[in-house]
Amino acid sequence: MTSLTGKLPSLGVYLRLGRVSNLPTVWTNVLAGVILGGGSAAAASPTLPIVILAVSACYVAGMYLNDAFDQAIDARERPERPIPAGEISAMRVFSIGFALLALGLGGLALCGSAAALAGCALAGTILVYDIWHKGNPASPLVMGACRALVYVAAAAAAGGSPTSPALGLAAFAILAHVAGLTYAARQESLDRIERLWPLAILALPILLYGLAPARQSGLDAGSVAMLAALALANAAAVRLLARRAERGDVPKAVAQLIAATSLLDGVVIAAAGAGWPLLAACACAYAGTRLLQRAIAGT
Repeated sequence: MTSLTGKLPSLGVYLRLGRVSNLPTVWTNVLAGVILGGGSAAAASPTLPIVILAVSACYVAGMYLNDAFDQAIDARERPERPIPAGEISAMRVFSIGFALLALGLGGLALCGSAAALAGCALAGTILVYDIWHKGNPASPLVMGACRALVYVAAAAAAGGSPTSPALGLAAFAILAHVAGLTYAARQESLDRIERLWPLAILALPILLYGLAPARQSGLDAGSVAMLAALALANAAAVRLLARRAERGDVPKAVAQLIAATSLLDGVVIAAAGAGWPLLAACACAYAGTRLLQRAIAGT
């Protein structure tokens, strides 16, 4: 049933609009940011659940508003999306999206002025992307900045400094990873990648966290494990993009790269000195995202 007939949309429509299968990657983003801001002990702070809920609201808001602003383009390129398919009205999607964004900002404001300021920057960047990502060559970097600002907001909520070198390194690494996957996602409707070389940006986080420590005191076992997992996940996605043997390989690769965001969070957490339980949480988030993406499309 559709909203056009006066019936409420089904739960599945709301879940698809929010790409909620990707939420575990948001949670590990927050975990990494909190640890960067307050150390491993901050993972047990009562602030963590508040930040997770607030940033999750911002993420889902961004997904809703993305569909709402893209309704005309989706009608041509992706008519199966909920709005052009008539499953829900654009006005309802706009209303829910902005309400969730306000909810997320309110939650971050509870964590202090620095977190509130970072939340405003995050909300503004989300809106810039959603309004102006089609035809904008810099849009992958804008999307990467959204995830980088999650680190900043979470670190600020934990009392960390936004000028911390460790936070800056992590923010640059996740920006690079998300920019790479967004480059691929931009061509998902065409189900092809015209040029593969821009995907080399996916290697930057691995180089940043793999080579710099190795030149100093070496890598600990946790860092090696998470770097290896991230490299394998990225390689599997790039292989799909390179071969394009079957229709659907591009969205499959993009979903894999989204899930791999949690593995990058594991790399960041390992570099911050966190123990195996938190690294296992990141690995479980990757696996959980991949499982959820089978039920609810992540793209």
